[in-house]
Amino acid sequence: MLGFVSDSEYGIPKRCPCGGRIIDEVRRKDDYDTLPGKRFFTCKNYEADGFHYRQPWVIGVQEEIERLTKRVVEAEEVMLGSSNLCKLIDRLEDQVKMLSEQVDDLTVQVATLEKVCFE
Repeated sequence: MLGFVSDSEYGIPKRCPCGGRIIDEVRRKDDYDTLPGKRFFTCKNYEADGFHYRQPWVIGVQEEIERLTKRVVEAEEVMLGSSNLCKLIDRLEDQVKMLSEQVDDLTVQVATLEKVCFE
């Protein structure tokens, strides 16, 4: 179970696996003398047993930025693809219009030939 909890700790956590709410914890200088003011995303019910989240704020934000950056790149690819699709649709519409005109011309020619042949 500990492996699942540690594997699920990615990005900015929304809820702890125990169901507890995530709070922003800021350590005071007297609690932590090497990095005063260090921030964490911490489960409200945190105990150091491995079943609760306590993730450094910087790591959570960095992972969230990486995830969002990937989503932006994917959205950009979709938008570029839709632009290309619009151009392709315009070309196909022009081809359909041209082919419709050719069909109309051929219909007139067939009608003319039928009149000549059956007279």
